[in-house]
Amino acid sequence: MNKKIILSAVIAMLSIVSLHAQEDNAALRDSLSHATEQLSFHPDSIDLRLRKASWNLRLEQWSYAKNEYDAVLSQNPSNVAALYFRAFANEKLHRFNFARIDYENLLRLVPGHFEARLGLALLNQKDKHHTEALDDINALATAHPDSAIVWAVRAGMEYEQGMLDLAEYDYTQALSLDINNGDYLLCRADIRIKLQKFDLARQDLDAIVRQGTPRLALKEWYDQCR
Repeated sequence: MNKKIILSAVIAMLSIVSLHAQEDNAALRDSLSHATEQLSFHPDSIDLRLRKASWNLRLEQWSYAKNEYDAVLSQNPSNVAALYFRAFANEKLHRFNFARIDYENLLRLVPGHFEARLGLALLNQKDKHHTEALDDINALATAHPDSAIVWAVRAGMEYEQGMLDLAEYDYTQALSLDINNGDYLLCRADIRIKLQKFDLARQDLDAIVRQGTPRLALKEWYDQCR
């Protein structure tokens, strides 16, 4: 498991935006079509534009979603939902500077907005602003020491930057708050293998198996523990 996969596994756990990948695309497109039709009759409706943009996001139509949020923010520059989700869409479009501006504007409006602070930290990590990313996530860990996600995200950042001992510690903290999280266990097992803590890594893998994951699916990691 490489560094990008480790952090991606953490990011995938986040419940910031629910894109409902399991939803039937046909049903999603029907909902989008209905929202689009309604919007044609009420083009100034912020609620309808936000609703349409949400379907665009679920269908991974990032540009269409961004355009809707642009329209909302042209009417209401302080719309927190539009700022947050446009930042998300901009990030998906690799428009990192624009995403950063949206997060920063949102945080000026709502300084304690958890999801925006976390999103900005992850954006800075993705954009290789490593010092800023760690500063951001350290501040979040201080403000939200009971958040497993924050500890896990910081662990993922530390892993990417080669700070394996710190990453192991932070995944342990995350697991103390979310004890049965198989993704955290696998990430910690991978780190422990790299630290040559094979017995501890095997314990993590065994815990994942007890949760129902087939042992064969973890063969790559078990083989490294020998």
